[in-house]
Amino acid sequence: MAEHGERVKTATTASTLGQLQDLVSDLQTGKKLAEPPVITKVINRHVSAQPGWGIKVAIAAVLVVLGIAIGWGLYGNSPSPLSFQTDPGAKDDGIAAQVLTPPRQLQSLGGFTGLFEQMRKKFDSTMGYELDIHRDMAYLDRPDPQDNRRSQTYYYRGGWGDPSGSPSTVTEDDRLVDLSKFDYEKTLAILRGAPDTVGIARADVNDTWLRIGPSKDPATPDAVTVEIIVNSEFGNGRIELYPNGDTKAIWPANR
Repeated sequence: MAEHGERVKTATTASTLGQLQDLVSDLQTGKKLAEPPVITKVINRHVSAQPGWGIKVAIAAVLVVLGIAIGWGLYGNSPSPLSFQTDPGAKDDGIAAQVLTPPRQLQSLGGFTGLFEQMRKKFDSTMGYELDIHRDMAYLDRPDPQDNRRSQTYYYRGGWGDPSGSPSTVTEDDRLVDLSKFDYEKTLAILRGAPDTVGIARADVNDTWLRIGPSKDPATPDAVTVEIIVNSEFGNGRIELYPNGDTKAIWPANR
């Protein structure tokens, strides 16, 4: 742009066509530039031409050609400066926007359904050692795909991500169960009334979440136990449910 300014300044102060020609003679490149117009001076015998008229026309023509040439050299993407083409990257490519709608309110019927559906897509099953479901995130313990003697944790935040942290050794209490095998509607109803059940004021509740894991009853090794935990600054309470939603135990808030 600095050179452009110098050339324009020189062109506006030129007094001969030769000086104007010198301004563009070194701009010829492999790209063919537009030919400058040929100025023909015609003098009518009866009307005298005003002094400097030809120079003014020549200056105007050269400025146009010079501006086009320099602009094309800096930003052009076409075969010649007179062949105009818009930025290829700005052209419509026909790809429509896709808005992702993963379940975010996980403690709902649609949240449970979507969460387990994405588990099946990610892991080909809903089997695991433990699943904790919070309002907008969850985490899952399941066998390490590289070594089933170890357990790996996966977090859900709009989708199941990669394993988090280092694998841990599987203990005798870790048992694979189908974590989706419980009554969603009854569990949700009890979850929503849990603060009152365990005696915590709703204004004091920090978090209410579910923990789904294997039953500790040897008679039902394939069943799950559903725990509802209510946390607050003034105490915590817990409810245990059977898979069908029946109450197994209630621990009121410890104050």
